[in-house]
Amino acid sequence: MKSQVRGGTRWKRFAVVMVPSVAATAAIGVGLAQGALAASFSISGQEFKVSAQSLEGTNFVQYGSVDTGKDLTGKDIAAPVAVSGFSTAKITKMCQSVVTPKVPFINDSVTLRLEAGTEAATSGRDEDKVQATGIYLDVSDLKADAQFDNIDIGVAAGKLNEFGGKADPTKPGIQPNTAANPYGFGQRAETATLKNVQQRAWATTAGTFKLPGLHLSLHKGTDAECY
Repeated sequence: MKSQVRGGTRWKRFAVVMVPSVAATAAIGVGLAQGALAASFSISGQEFKVSAQSLEGTNFVQYGSVDTGKDLTGKDIAAPVAVSGFSTAKITKMCQSVVTPKVPFINDSVTLRLEAGTEAATSGRDEDKVQATGIYLDVSDLKADAQFDNIDIGVAAGKLNEFGGKADPTKPGIQPNTAANPYGFGQRAETATLKNVQQRAWATTAGTFKLPGLHLSLHKGTDAECY
C-alpha cells in the first residue's frame, strides 16, 4: 500500500505530520497530557530549520511527545513534538540552520548554517548522500511531498516495533531513554520518501551520522537560513 501527501503541519494538528487525521490528532494529544518526554537530553532554547531535496528512510515510525529544556533566558520550556524515527535514512542536499538573536558586540542575529550531501543532487550516488542509522527527529513543523509504503496508521506507540505479537529489536519504536504513552497514537511504514523537505525541529539524535561534503558557516543576520 502506498500513501502520498503534500502539505504542512503545525502544533494544532502535529499528531500525524504527514498523514492528516482529526482522530489521530486527538489521540496523540491525550498522550502528551500523560507526561510523555521525547529527547533524551535537555533541549536548547533554539529551534532549528532543516531542508532537504529528498529523504529516503526505512522502518519509519512516528508518535507524539514533548521536549523539555530552558529558553535563552533560562526559563523552563516544554515543546510538543512529533517524533519520527527511521532505521536508516539517506538525505540529499541537506541544510540545517539556527539563528542566535542579539549576539553581544555584534548587535545583530547570527545564523549558523550547515550543509552536506550537496553533490548527491547532481551525482545521485548514495556515497554522496548524508546517511544516518537509528535516527530520531523531534519535529514541530514539516512541509514535504511524502510517499509511504505498507503504512499502518493508529498503532499503539508502545507496539510500533511489534509484529505478530513479538517485538523486533532491530526496528525502531519509542526512542530509547525517552518516555511516551505506550497506549497513545502511533504510525509506521516500511519505507518513507520525502521530497522538498522544510522542517522545524528541536532535536535530532542518531546512532551514526555521515555528512559528506560538510560545510559549516556563520552569517550575520537571518538571510542565510535554509528557507
